[in-house]
Amino acid sequence: MSSRRLRVLIQHLPSESATWTALRNAMTAEELAKQAESGEPEKGRWSQEEQLLASAVDAIRRVEWVLLCANIEKKSDRPDAPEPMRRPGAGAKKAKTKAQLTEKSADTLLKLLQGGAT
Repeated sequence: MSSRRLRVLIQHLPSESATWTALRNAMTAEELAKQAESGEPEKGRWSQEEQLLASAVDAIRRVEWVLLCANIEKKSDRPDAPEPMRRPGAGAKKAKTKAQLTEKSADTLLKLLQGGAT
């Protein structure tokens, strides 16, 4: 068996296999920390069980958030909605940007409010 064939076989083993577990256990604390910081779960392979588990986690987070929102009277004190777990094939959620009102937009808006669209 060629080394390339062996590498391909190892790469396609399930993440919970004895081989991958042994490789993870052999990593140093620094390597594990680096891996955790640069981890990109959306590029990994997930089984159907892992997808269902992620859906369950998202549902529980959402229920917890709704419960908190229902029991906090002031809207300003309510927490932001939880983000769903990152899944394979889906990139990280992009930050929302607020629309900026330019001077041209402000002039157009003022004209519309004054009754003219010219």
